[in-house]
Amino acid sequence: NLKSEKNIPDGELIMGYGYDDTVMPEGGLLNRDDLDEAFPNNPVMVIHVSLHGAVLNSKALELYGISEKTETPPGGIIVRKPGTNEPYGLIMETAFLPIFAQLPKPSEDELMQQIKDGQMIYAEAGVTTAQEGASHLADVEIIQKAADNKALFIDVVSYPFITEFDTIFKLYSKDDFGKYNNKFKLGGIKITIDGSPQGRTALFTTPYLTGGPSGEENWLGESTFSQQEVNQMLKNVYDKGLQSLFHANGDGAIDMCIEAHEFASGGNPSKERRTTIIHSRSVSQDQLDKYVEYKMIPSLYTEHTFFFADAHIKNRGLEQASFISPMKTALEKGLRPAHHTDFNVAPIDQMMVVWTAVNRVSRNGEVIGAEERVSPYQALQAITSSAAYQYFEEDQKGTLKEGKLADLVILDNNPLKVDPMSIKDIQVLETIKEGSSLTKLDEQ
Repeated sequence: NLKSEKNIPDGELIMGYGYDDTVMPEGGLLNRDDLDEAFPNNPVMVIHVSLHGAVLNSKALELYGISEKTETPPGGIIVRKPGTNEPYGLIMETAFLPIFAQLPKPSEDELMQQIKDGQMIYAEAGVTTAQEGASHLADVEIIQKAADNKALFIDVVSYPFITEFDTIFKLYSKDDFGKYNNKFKLGGIKITIDGSPQGRTALFTTPYLTGGPSGEENWLGESTFSQQEVNQMLKNVYDKGLQSLFHANGDGAIDMCIEAHEFASGGNPSKERRTTIIHSRSVSQDQLDKYVEYKMIPSLYTEHTFFFADAHIKNRGLEQASFISPMKTALEKGLRPAHHTDFNVAPIDQMMVVWTAVNRVSRNGEVIGAEERVSPYQALQAITSSAAYQYFEEDQKGTLKEGKLADLVILDNNPLKVDPMSIKDIQVLETIKEGSSLTKLDEQ
């Protein structure tokens, strides 16, 4: 029994991570009753693999004030027990944000240790520049303190969340953005448009084949904010001369990004701003053409072809699923797509990132969108030189050139020469940041 093994007393919050409804046996879904049966005396929260929500048991729902009287907020999901208005456990998107804000906070000493441990996870994976992709003010203050204490040994780029816009600028000015201070940089502002396709909360222009999370029919997904709100948000960012990173998965959400860009750009949508659409999971050909015209950057997520392909085929159909993160088409159109893990939704394993872009093979061994496979070199560019370009750091990072930072990794094999299906087995032996070794792992 996990509770007794961990010596967890009654009444203490128990948290787990990794609930993936797309791989549940026989299509069953985790719910409040299941957790109540297993943990009758503790509030329990199992975080969804997307990090966009969680399944709560009855005691946790009570702890966070979620009941049959709780209204579902715009852009949120509260799954109800069939035939009732009682919450059945799964809380997603904007409905989860108030719960997330109330989660227990570690002590300052624990935070500093976690900052060190977190950096080592990245360093051991060969990552020398990490993104804190939707920072709240408290997150920024924590990382800033670590920087002030010279506790950062990899570069960390933070994008404060748009809801923190006013509070961030009480502490920082626009001139504080775009430059490192003891390895910490404010990169710009993050705006989240929709949820995740595997959680069926991404916004599409056509209905999900499987309906909504609560059984909704003709379900398109939902946007986090209205178009009018997003337009003004982006205008506020652009008016300060700052970069924006969008989170957008569905083609409906990407449409909103493009429309907001046109509204906010002051009649000059083709100016070089390097506005980045994180995920761009279901971007269309026409939308890629707009990216080219408006100098936008798709940060793609080909790991979906492995981890979530079966769910995407079921939810969206094979044709759309085959165009997940279309890296080859993006390159052919002249774009510079970056590439990411979305850690910890997917493991921080850069060779796995490359492997999925090169092979596009699902968990079941099926090729998903063979025409979008790229070469190992192109996949490596997406996590090196193109990623540096996304951060306006191409003069410092991303290629081996005299005068740039010596941010390097030593691998146990050459991804350009091994069998493409073996790329994911390549190990990071050593990570070097600005000429200094961060890790020295024994060769396996």
